[in-house]
Amino acid sequence: MTDDEKRVLDGVTVWDGRHLLGVARLTWRDGLLESVEPSETAPTGLTVIPGLIDTHVHLGYPATPQRGEASAWLIVTPPEERSLHLAANALACARAGVTTIRDLAAGEVQMAVGRAFDEGVLTGPRLLSHGQVGMTAGHGDLFIPRHYPHRDPVADSPDECRKLVRHWAREGADGIKVYTSGGVLSMGDRVGWRNQTTAELETTVDEAHALGMPVAAHTHTVEGLDIALQIGVDSIEHGTGIELRHFAELISRNIPIAPTLLINDMIAEGRGDVSVEAQEKAQDVVHRRDLVFREAADAGVRFVLGTDASGQFVGFGDEMEEVRLMADMFGWSAERALRAATSDAADAIHLGDTVGRLAPGFGADFVVMSGEPWRDIADLRVDNIVAVVSRGTVLTGGLPADPAV
Repeated sequence: MTDDEKRVLDGVTVWDGRHLLGVARLTWRDGLLESVEPSETAPTGLTVIPGLIDTHVHLGYPATPQRGEASAWLIVTPPEERSLHLAANALACARAGVTTIRDLAAGEVQMAVGRAFDEGVLTGPRLLSHGQVGMTAGHGDLFIPRHYPHRDPVADSPDECRKLVRHWAREGADGIKVYTSGGVLSMGDRVGWRNQTTAELETTVDEAHALGMPVAAHTHTVEGLDIALQIGVDSIEHGTGIELRHFAELISRNIPIAPTLLINDMIAEGRGDVSVEAQEKAQDVVHRRDLVFREAADAGVRFVLGTDASGQFVGFGDEMEEVRLMADMFGWSAERALRAATSDAADAIHLGDTVGRLAPGFGADFVVMSGEPWRDIADLRVDNIVAVVSRGTVLTGGLPADPAV
């Protein structure tokens, strides 16, 4: 069957990204949904939800177990080989029901793989890439040992920031990532470190917006969130420094936060190969996070799915676990948690009219599964997946045979 032939999935219970539609018939052609209509056939017992959207991943790590630290692998592995690992990581997410991925701190390799997926060279999920604009000795610069001479580009003045944004635009980036605090896993810094001056950050945001690119801001501190709001970023990553006084502005501007709960819990608890330094930093941010996140959600602050998956702690394919954790952390209903992982996550990354919902004209990106995860979030599990469809193509599993069209 060719890509331009109509496909049909009938007798499935559909949750469309916002509401339960009931038993329905889906048709799609050339990667787009043509109709989602009430079905007249007997229910199959299968359910369909939109593909999940992970707004914060890092795909550029080894897809197979490596001896030694991942930073050494990044140093010795050429980009041609890393691209294969990166594509494998993206496909691992897809097999777990994630049909759209945003890589924050991407480079030319991620952008090349994303184009290969878009052009059908490889069959895979949608991949958005944000190029990072950070400083020397900032969070984005401290994953490579300091004596290694070949590093990702940094920017240490407003002019360098503007130039690096233009570089990423030329490479085909979908957006930009900045840092307004230090990080948990970076080597040798402190969470409370300032990362770039306000002038540098304002220049980055100005240039990115002038070139039509949204800006995501990594921040773990109160001051960092103050700065991120001041400079006008489009999303907050982690956001563990949030305070009550931030709620009103976050809500009025409808700014999404990717809370990345699982990875900070894992590091704080010492799960995996965690340094003492990283564990202590994570324990601090988790403590501050847990004091206020539930209250922020109750007030209406917007949280969307973002895992910070790199395969080193959170795995590629752990997104459903993150959604279940979000439901528990925020006291959400199952349906509310699913919206944060589908339609709202899509809107947060400026794809709200393309994916995240099951409606005519949207991408044919969906998960066929057993259970009713909009009623019981415990049903949102990888082992309940029957098939994953991205851009109209089955990426894993299998669909029931098409009825006569």
